Amino acid sequence: MTHLLHGLRCATCLTLNALWLDPVRGLVECSECGQTALIVTDPDEGRTA
Repeated sequence: MTHLLHGLRCATCLTLNALWLDPVRGLVECSECGQTALIVTDPDEGRTA
């Protein structure tokens, strides 16, 4: 299940509203140029310093 990331621009091709988040695979992908980026989750959500 993927989610479109509205209002964000691809850093590679600069296309607006082309990024899709895939939380199961842990990545963001640009539907225009195919660039992917892995996401890192913070299980602590920044509660400790």
